[in-house]
Amino acid sequence: MKKHAPFVIALTLLAVSLTTTGTVKAAKPKAVQVFILAGQSNMVGHANFITIPTLFTAKEPEVRALSKLAFKNGMTVTRAMVDDQIATMIKRNDLNQKIRKKEITGKDEIAAARAKIKTLTAEFNAKSKKIKQAFAVSKRVYITSIADRNRRSGPLTVGFGGSPDKIGPEFGFGLSLARKLDAPILLIKTSWGGKSLNYNFRPPSAGPYVLSKKEQEGDKVEEIKKNVGLNYRMMNEAVHAVLKDVGKHHPDYNADAGFEMAGFVWFQGFNDQFSPAFRDNYKDNMIAFIKDVRKEYKTPKMPFVIGVLGTNRTAEDVAKNAVSVAQRAAAKAPEFQGNVASVESYEVYSHDAYEVYKKGWAQHFAEWCVVGSDRPYHYLGSGKFFVRFGDSLAQQMLKLMAN
Repeated sequence: MKKHAPFVIALTLLAVSLTTTGTVKAAKPKAVQVFILAGQSNMVGHANFITIPTLFTAKEPEVRALSKLAFKNGMTVTRAMVDDQIATMIKRNDLNQKIRKKEITGKDEIAAARAKIKTLTAEFNAKSKKIKQAFAVSKRVYITSIADRNRRSGPLTVGFGGSPDKIGPEFGFGLSLARKLDAPILLIKTSWGGKSLNYNFRPPSAGPYVLSKKEQEGDKVEEIKKNVGLNYRMMNEAVHAVLKDVGKHHPDYNADAGFEMAGFVWFQGFNDQFSPAFRDNYKDNMIAFIKDVRKEYKTPKMPFVIGVLGTNRTAEDVAKNAVSVAQRAAAKAPEFQGNVASVESYEVYSHDAYEVYKKGWAQHFAEWCVVGSDRPYHYLGSGKFFVRFGDSLAQQMLKLMAN
């Protein structure tokens, strides 16, 4: 090391000289662009990663193109790889079921079946790991996520949905943003299943919650009153905890450049469908919510994108859904012109998954696992849907940011 010291010193002096004379300048640090994603179970996300490779075989060229977004350069997950992983899972599940139903009896037979289950589990995990390694892992987009019980932080990839094997809209959203935004990106996701806007996410300026007659006559009146807006408060507490130490959550954070509250994405609505009061108040509640979060984060014109509830699948049926109609109306409120927009989820609904579901997912389980992994109210757990919808949200967000 001593032998080369003069050379090292010379290089160091040259670098300092070039920097100070302006010949070579270090790139100016850029503010971290912070996006909040919030909502209920469809923001949580219940699409198993094994359903995402359907992007490769989609009929539409623009959908196939999203495979380049979701997977690493040059990586392909073939249908044969997917079928092999699913077949291994089914074999393991069948043996477990036979043991539970006592179709396998005898000490030695049960022991042999359990040993086989252990082998199949190891095979399944190895095949799953190989497929997961093909997915994109962003170098610029980091995420801190609450998705029900799955709470994780790190570079954006699959696994920030309802479990480490699932995705929500965050995957396609963040990766799509990274294609256009030349800055570090931090997603803060706060989502809990089964929550309403009228009660759980109720914003302060919406006013007092009006108890239903059944609630008034029950013995939990004080508890109900106490928990009004609880998830709204939990959302803000989680976001502020991240904002207090952005450097902990994104490696490219620079204290001098700081961060900017770049946008908010809302995807919710299912639980507000079932009460007339919840449905009727949705538009006003949504408007109050947007105003309150902008005030909370001191960003009066923060771009805000509403994902319109589209589990009804078709344009005609979505148009009959009072919550969907209210979400569209809130986005078009005069005071939000140019900085709030809605995005239709039904337009990217996975109809191929629906066809398998409709003919009987349990009777066509192997086929079903390729395209779907959950119920209709979770958009059938279609990875193709969630990547497409995340991309759609990002495209709309970029339009608002350009205004």
